[in-house]
Amino acid sequence: MELNTIRPAEGAKHAKRRVGRGIGSGLGKTAGRGHKGQKSRSGGFHKVGFEGGQMPLQRRLPKRGFKSLATPFKAEVRLGDLANLPVEEIDMLALKQAGLVPELARSVRIIKAGEISKKVTVKGLVATKGAKAAIEAAGGSVA
Repeated sequence: MELNTIRPAEGAKHAKRRVGRGIGSGLGKTAGRGHKGQKSRSGGFHKVGFEGGQMPLQRRLPKRGFKSLATPFKAEVRLGDLANLPVEEIDMLALKQAGLVPELARSVRIIKAGEISKKVTVKGLVATKGAKAAIEAAGGSVA
């Protein structure tokens, strides 16, 4: 094989459609646009979703869902993460300094994911039933 003999695969390339180039092409005169109307004119088009004045589909369908504005202020911490902290008294400040919760967090919930075996005291945080039981089983307390 030589560079001057390289060609695209058979059928990979095809001639571009040349509209408005005579009756014999099959796309002469109106160039495949039909007769009259907005879509036959140059520059004549309307916005996406426009249905000729009929109420568009995206406005006919009901709105769904809800995005809570409180989301950035809530955070969750796993039991396994608490076990890795070097302090024994855990509060919001300790979690923020350790980088476990974002600075914006206002309320933190401890969830039962992972294991905890060391004794910790949790202050000012909410814990799920399972997480609270696991902390107390390890000799700690949730205040």
